[in-house]
Amino acid sequence: MAMIDHVRCRGATARTGLLLIAMMAGSEVFAATNRIGRTWPIAEPDALAEIEAKAATLPADMSKAFGPREKWTALRAAPLDIASADRVRSVVPFYTLYFDIKLPDGKTLYPKGFTFNPLTYVKLPQRLVIVHPRDLGWALRNARTSDFILLSALGGQNGDAIDLSEKTGRAIYILEERVKQRLGLTVAPVIVEQSGTRLMLTEYGPKSRLAPSAAKGTAR
Repeated sequence: MAMIDHVRCRGATARTGLLLIAMMAGSEVFAATNRIGRTWPIAEPDALAEIEAKAATLPADMSKAFGPREKWTALRAAPLDIASADRVRSVVPFYTLYFDIKLPDGKTLYPKGFTFNPLTYVKLPQRLVIVHPRDLGWALRNARTSDFILLSALGGQNGDAIDLSEKTGRAIYILEERVKQRLGLTVAPVIVEQSGTRLMLTEYGPKSRLAPSAAKGTAR
């Protein structure tokens, strides 16, 4: 009798377990298909499909739509005079806020007109080697791997940074007017590097430009 009761008990337990499993499965299915609140179909078109459709309408060669690169204003470098002699000078790149910087509670942290030296807080990780297109060979010989090479305009000679980057295998940038003003640049070739809280500008005259390794020893 005890054996029969034990079997009945096990059978009841099994049925109870199956019932619980069925209830759980049913609730999962119900949860997966049930809707709570109002729903709407997605109205926005597929972004990738829009991009592909737009790209299909564009010419195969986009360069013809923009004209020759020498006329692109985005590639026009800021002009600098030619360095007539060797000279080393320093510049403190002070910056003046033209708006208030406020905390979330509205309290002013730094007021408009506040002037500070960014080099007090940051470190320039590389040098800037700034040359006219005619002196690019000198820059390539003297620039370190980590240096940035920037082209400056000289008269009508601007240089094509894209074409020169492809030919030399090294990234070459243009000197923007705001960078020229920010760093106090007047002539080229010039190498800019940080020394403490100042920028040291080493300008190279004609004689130094003839020396192949003149610019490699200027680190401080």
